[in-house]
Amino acid sequence: MLILDDVLTFPARSIFWIFRQVCRAAEQELADEAENATARLAELYMMLETGRISEAEFAAEEKTVLDRLEELRESDGGVEGRHRGKKKGDSLA
Repeated sequence: MLILDDVLTFPARSIFWIFRQVCRAAEQELADEAENATARLAELYMMLETGRISEAEFAAEEKTVLDRLEELRESDGGVEGRHRGKKKGDSLA
C-alpha cells in the first residue's frame, strides 16, 4: 500500500517541491538585493568622504537607496510576519 500511496501523491508533492524552490530563490534574491543596497550605501559614504561626489548628489542617491532598502524590509516583514505568526491549525483566511 505504501508504494501505491507514493505513486498517487507524487504529483502533489512534486508541485509543492517546485513552489518551495521558487520561494527559496525569491527570498535569496531579496536578501542579495538588500546586501547590494547596503554595499551601495557604504560606497556612497566613501565617495562623499573622498570628494568624488557632492553633498547634493550624495543626498539624492542615499535617499533612493534608503527608500529601496525600506521597501525590501517592509516586504520581508510582511511575508515573514504572516508565516511566523501562524500556528498549526490556523485557517488560511
